[in-house]
Amino acid sequence: MILSSLGKHKDIGLLILRVVVGLAFMMHGYPKVTGGLEMWTGLGAAMNVFGINFGAPFWGALAAFTEFLGGFLILVGWGFRPVCILLGFTMLVAALTHYQGGDGFAGYSHALKMCGIFIGLLFIGPGKYSLDRK
Repeated sequence: MILSSLGKHKDIGLLILRVVVGLAFMMHGYPKVTGGLEMWTGLGAAMNVFGINFGAPFWGALAAFTEFLGGFLILVGWGFRPVCILLGFTMLVAALTHYQGGDGFAGYSHALKMCGIFIGLLFIGPGKYSLDRK
């Protein structure tokens, strides 16, 4: 059966997942990186969900660069597991911020899904077609 033989190609599946997720995060992160201090301050304010109400521009810049550069590193599969941890945490903060802001499930579900994906990828690894494997 064709479908049962797809398991032999899991590394191709991981490559496709890495490319799509990596490009999406680069596209989401780029405007945040180029948004400058005002953008970073707004993003960094999300750390209030943990009671951290100082250094908003620093936290925001960290989140922006994590999304953009992390997306690239996911795409190429380099530093994969540490990047999954960073992106997973970034998505956890985003999900909690939307949840606490009363945005409802539609508001926080994307970030929650991506957090789960990064936690899953942390355990799975980048696959054969990655720079980590070279």
